Amino acid sequence: MQKIRLIVLAAAGLFALYHANAQDSSHYFSLQQALEYGQKNNVQVKNALLDIQLQEQVNREVTGSAYPQINANGNVTFNPNVAVQRFPNFFAPAIINVLQQLDVRDGSGKPISPPANGDYGFIDAQFGTKWTSNGGVSLSQILFDGQVFTGLKARKTLIEYREKSAEVTAEQIRQNIAKIYYQLIVSKTQTALLDSNIALVEKNRHDTKIMYDNGFAEKLDIDKLDVQLANLHSQKTQILNAVNNGYLGLKLLMGMPIREQMVLTDTLTDENLKEGILEVTAFDYNQRRDYQTAELGMKLNEYDVQRYKFSKIPTLSLNGNYSKMAMENSLGKTINGQWFTASSIALNLHIPIFTGFATNARIAQAKIKLQQTQNMVEAMKINIDMQRDSALNTFKSALKDMDYQKQNMRLAESVYSQTKKKYEVGTGSQLEIDNARVQLQSAQTNYYSALYSAVAAKVDYLKAIGKF
Repeated sequence: MQKIRLIVLAAAGLFALYHANAQDSSHYFSLQQALEYGQKNNVQVKNALLDIQLQEQVNREVTGSAYPQINANGNVTFNPNVAVQRFPNFFAPAIINVLQQLDVRDGSGKPISPPANGDYGFIDAQFGTKWTSNGGVSLSQILFDGQVFTGLKARKTLIEYREKSAEVTAEQIRQNIAKIYYQLIVSKTQTALLDSNIALVEKNRHDTKIMYDNGFAEKLDIDKLDVQLANLHSQKTQILNAVNNGYLGLKLLMGMPIREQMVLTDTLTDENLKEGILEVTAFDYNQRRDYQTAELGMKLNEYDVQRYKFSKIPTLSLNGNYSKMAMENSLGKTINGQWFTASSIALNLHIPIFTGFATNARIAQAKIKLQQTQNMVEAMKINIDMQRDSALNTFKSALKDMDYQKQNMRLAESVYSQTKKKYEVGTGSQLEIDNARVQLQSAQTNYYSALYSAVAAKVDYLKAIGKF
């Protein structure tokens, strides 16, 4: 009996464990995992990747224009009323001439003679048949077109441009994800500190209540601590609301369903912020993805100039046509009757001679756009230099402030601990404890604010040097 009871309890325990695991649908994310998830699911990144696929299909379209174009056609036409054509009766003079030679006379015995006014009238005739059927195939092939060849040369650059644009978009999303991720980590730590401060005040109130019961403290001291507790709980509510909204923003940025649960697993310390990050390394503008994109854009502008220049030179194409046609007054005879063949081969040379200076204007426009892009690339270099120096200065300053705030927080913790001991032995006052606690809370808040500022500055610096 005892053995059966143990088996039942074990089975119940396993079921409860399985049920608990099944209920836990939370997603656990380190920063790297959050970045990878956002890379796959953020809508901007997904659309940027689709832009690459879209460009591939555009390239296929450009390539298709250089291949032979083959088309087949066929039709059956029914003409209920074949069109009548009226033309001068040019047969009559010859016929009358023959009749005169044969001395043919009319009914009254008079010789045949032409009309006195020379008007022989008209002939009304129908040319065509009730049914016409035809079918054929045509072929055209570009033999030489400078604009098409320029488009073929630009295909690879266009794909690279889209790829770099996608990388720039992904980089921006990663940067924002990292900042929000660490902001939530700091907020989580701040919430824990706030709970610790609440616990300190509650313990202080408990001790003060004992002293009040024994006549060594006033009711006012307890009321002051109650006010502090209310303020701390209010701060906690505000922070928790900000944290919840922060999680919603992070899910939106990562492309994660809002209703799913998220747990952040990384921790944030000041030690790992300084690991080799400020070592001087050689910098190349091409380390920046946005600069690479700008250079590819400049190359595309150069192709535009070339394309318009090539539009001034002749183009050569080959065209061929082969068809069959049948004409009868009934559909059955048309299909089963005689079909006539027609074919042609043409070599077409198009030589632009004068286009009203429109081509020259297009070339000039393309050159101006190229110059604008070149100016933007040069300005980007200056802007990158500014970003690097500014980000480095901000990061160094943030690290110094973080170290200062950490030292200040440690000092505030020591002051609070000593003040609490003095109060407990009767040599300190409640006011001193309150002041020390406020200073401690302020120092803790300042430290974690400085810690987050340092993390954000690090992310900006890594992006500025092209290593994020």
